[in-house]
Amino acid sequence: MDTPTTPATWPTPDDLRILLPDRKLIESQVQAALAEDVGTGDLTAALLPSRQQAQVELITREAAVLSGSAWFAAAFRLLDSNVVLHWEAQDGEWISAGQRLCVITGPTRTLLTAERTAINYLQTLSGTATRARAYAQAVAGLPVRILDTRKTLPGLRLQQKYAVRCGGCHNHRMGLYDAILIKENHILAAGSISAALQAAQRANPGVEIEIEVEGLAELEQALNADAQLILLDNFSLTELREAVTVTAGRARLEASGGVNLSTIRMIAETGVDRISVGDLTKDVTAVDLSMRFAP
Repeated sequence: MDTPTTPATWPTPDDLRILLPDRKLIESQVQAALAEDVGTGDLTAALLPSRQQAQVELITREAAVLSGSAWFAAAFRLLDSNVVLHWEAQDGEWISAGQRLCVITGPTRTLLTAERTAINYLQTLSGTATRARAYAQAVAGLPVRILDTRKTLPGLRLQQKYAVRCGGCHNHRMGLYDAILIKENHILAAGSISAALQAAQRANPGVEIEIEVEGLAELEQALNADAQLILLDNFSLTELREAVTVTAGRARLEASGGVNLSTIRMIAETGVDRISVGDLTKDVTAVDLSMRFAP
């Protein structure tokens, strides 16, 4: 795969460091993953001399976007704080097949015990970032934001949303607690689009409110109710173009449903402001990584 171009608007390594979750949260996530794997102890690593030291290399077998180095490192350091990692690539960076990413030095037992947990994180998050980069590249040059959704792997919400940013896309709401998305069933329960919007505005002043519509008639209702952010669910390209014309800048429009790499640029060219893509996080292909003893 050719190295993709990197628009200036994509996150820099400094940007990504700011986006990282708190270190203690990362460590608690990795600690849970280690407990799942190690349990009462690594029976195989215990066969090795306790004082033996080693140096290993992390290699990628395929081109990808790197993401998850903080979780990778935590897997080793939680087992032994004296493990030393020297990174030769950074999160958000395009890496090439055969490239050495990191050199790790420490007790052989620790290196082998942490290996699987560390690589599981890095391969999954790098896979997410790589998919996000493909989507970002597909709409390069267009004034549209590609957003993830809540369709993340259980237990990996914050991690995958960080990886999406590494790939050059953006985050939708993190969960049910930080923004409101009024969907079809909410509208039915409230009685109407205007009633649902009014209830949301009264209960949560200052919180972003988005409402889903399923046709141009509902779009008109949402606009008349002064909706500021409207999700166009499964609109055709013709309907999306008409929605942009009808809205005329009165609200921000988000397209959703049936989005994939073959359709996203056509959707973006209709003039919508945002496109949400469940495929960014729910159908992840892990990057092929390998840790081997250094020669």
